[in-house]
Amino acid sequence: MMKALVYEGPRRLHIRQLPVPLPSEGEVLIQVAYAGICGSELSGYLGHSSIRVPPLVMGHEFAGTIAAIGSGVQGLRPGDRVAANPLVSCLRCRLCAKGQPQLCPERRLLGAHAPGAFAEYVVVPDRNVYLLRAGVGFDDGAFAEPLACGIHACRLLELQPTDSLFIAGGGPIGLLLLQAAQRFGVRHIVVSDLNESRLAVARELGAAAVKTTEELALQRPRGGFDAVVDAVGVDATRVACLEQARPGGSVAFIGLHEANSALPINVAIRSELRMFGSFAYTPFDFETALQWIADGSIRAASWTAQAPLEEGAECFGRLIEGKSAAAKILLSISS
Repeated sequence: MMKALVYEGPRRLHIRQLPVPLPSEGEVLIQVAYAGICGSELSGYLGHSSIRVPPLVMGHEFAGTIAAIGSGVQGLRPGDRVAANPLVSCLRCRLCAKGQPQLCPERRLLGAHAPGAFAEYVVVPDRNVYLLRAGVGFDDGAFAEPLACGIHACRLLELQPTDSLFIAGGGPIGLLLLQAAQRFGVRHIVVSDLNESRLAVARELGAAAVKTTEELALQRPRGGFDAVVDAVGVDATRVACLEQARPGGSVAFIGLHEANSALPINVAIRSELRMFGSFAYTPFDFETALQWIADGSIRAASWTAQAPLEEGAECFGRLIEGKSAAAKILLSISS
């Protein structure tokens, strides 16, 4: 048996004892060391996620040690330190063949469509498992998944070093996207948020940080930003992002907080804005994230906290109520 944090309904998370899963052919069993709490899981915790149906073990940002392997697994063995891509695609459909497995109509997300990593053990297809380089801690490895989301958005935006970038939202995705954009060479980056501690982190990472529309106006380039990202996902930020883009600029929507929004489409038409959604990542993005984590160019320690799995329900509550000083909480699951 293993301990697991089980989502049993809105605002209901409890530690339960569950059977340890067994890896089938082509699968590995990972003993989870750290698993991060994602903003999408906060929505699930509140009962606002259609893909997270109780009872469910959530958790899709994780790293750990291979405990066992199923038949047919090659290149991996028990004891290997790994991170896992939790997005499992069919690899057979047209979108998978085109290199867009994140859009596969049969895709499944560990922690949503299948048991996730808020447990001592989780089963993962071997093709989704990546070895961690020497010196990369499990806590760092757990950031590969959210960092890959930021990298994917930057690639869709086709960022250039001379671009100006506005990011609405200084949460984990916004802060990781900021650092990904810097790796693309972008230097003029402005982050907006209502949380002063997150604004302080954005400044520490080298961005201009603003809280009010007046502060944003002082940082806005003449004509608007070349690229804009909504990393929140509510009406106000989505509308603001359209208004901040220059004519001919690009706007990426990555925040999933609200399902529907009324947008000033005439603004987008008259300014010929490129608007698109950015969902998850490709394997290339995930591998890039692991490489950047290994070379030490991604900083997260200053805005991250850790807590044992047994405090998971309390951590969800603190994040929902804005009482956490950290933007991201990693749950420590196995020593």
